[in-house]
Amino acid sequence: MFKLSEIKELIKLVDGTSVHELEIENDGARLMIRKPGKTEVVNVSQSAPFVTTYTQAPQTQAEAQAPVQAAPAPQAAPANNYHEIKSPMVGTFYRASSPDKPPFVNVGDRINDKSIVCILEAMKLMNELEAEVRGEIVEILVENGQLVEFGQPLFLVKPE
Repeated sequence: MFKLSEIKELIKLVDGTSVHELEIENDGARLMIRKPGKTEVVNVSQSAPFVTTYTQAPQTQAEAQAPVQAAPAPQAAPANNYHEIKSPMVGTFYRASSPDKPPFVNVGDRINDKSIVCILEAMKLMNELEAEVRGEIVEILVENGQLVEFGQPLFLVKPE
């Protein structure tokens, strides 16, 4: 089983490289991280029960000769100095542990850095998301059951 902190670190590593897709299997658990776009598969296997698949975006001669464009500007922080709790992965957002249970948090609730704020389901794995900030929930930016993207803001928190 993968810990949420491990998944976050893998996402950051993949995001900062030319690797387009990462798939890991370990002790029956499987994790796949994929960037959007075209892919060309290159399989790399290691001995032991750990299998890794890397995929890199293809580069045609025209793409190689194309001028390099500047990366898009990073998303600006909210003007009201609220902290954004962002999705560490692509998945389905759930406000509660099951349909008959109350939501983890509501607008106006006070949270600490270890408070569970939602569940993100990815590949049939339920991942609890910790707030990682102390403060008050100001706004919930997504609907229950909504598909969310990596880095998408989920909550606005007024930090303490």
